[in-house]
Amino acid sequence: MTRSPLVRPRMLAAVMAGGAVGVAFRELALLPATAIEEPSAVTLATLVINVAGSFLLGVVVVTLGDRHPVWRGFVGTGMLGGFTTYSAFAVQSAVAVSTAPVLAAALALVAVSLGLVAAFAGIWAARGIRRAFGRAV
Repeated sequence: MTRSPLVRPRMLAAVMAGGAVGVAFRELALLPATAIEEPSAVTLATLVINVAGSFLLGVVVVTLGDRHPVWRGFVGTGMLGGFTTYSAFAVQSAVAVSTAPVLAAALALVAVSLGLVAAFAGIWAARGIRRAFGRAV
């Protein structure tokens, strides 16, 4: 019995390239918020980015499934993983705890809830499109 390698070079390259693209898009999306120089603007922009990325990941999971693992790695894990940012969300929530603990808890709850709702909406939307246009989509 042969074992597959733990790291597949083609998949690793796809995820890395997708991650670079996703991070670049996130930085572009954050430009207007950082120009305002208001910390809450960056927090809100991060929330919007994470929710949008969750929706898109739901679409990618349905659209690519297991049929195109390298493309799914590039777009899903790479691009959308780089575009969304759990670490920024975690730091923003942790910083907010010291000044407004109730607001920080609400932000965390809203962010996670909206992310889940968006992911389900992306899955639902992609399935609807597939039913409407056939399995070719």
